[in-house]
Amino acid sequence: MPTTWLCKTEPDDYSYDDLARDGKTVWDGVNNPAANINIRAMKPGDHALIYHTGNEKRIAGLARVVSAPYEDPKHPGLNGKGEIARPVVDLEPVRPAKKDLTLADIKADPRFEIDGFELVRLARLSVMPVPPEAWKLIKAGAGL
Repeated sequence: MPTTWLCKTEPDDYSYDDLARDGKTVWDGVNNPAANINIRAMKPGDHALIYHTGNEKRIAGLARVVSAPYEDPKHPGLNGKGEIARPVVDLEPVRPAKKDLTLADIKADPRFEIDGFELVRLARLSVMPVPPEAWKLIKAGAGL
């Protein structure tokens, strides 16, 4: 069963619409060590919820991980553990959200407090796993 991830992006920099237009992208620019641990755990076939930050703060669409993690060509090198310091993955669009599901909606719904969903707890983390129960709620709430 694929894992579902949530990947945050500033829509003025790169939006779900940009991903849909491009057909595929390298998910790069992530510098947070905890987020990089999550990218290293991604596998081809995993789901990626694209979340718009900034003024929108909403689930924008669904993508699919289509590569194993690899070294960011713009930031090559290893960390102190001998792992790729700045891993990236390739994403392809699957479908846009049909309904707005905002961060305010998620925070207001106690069902999202399940399994330590990091979107509610760790606002600054840019790539995070989505617990299976939260994925079901997001799928329904965003029309995915």
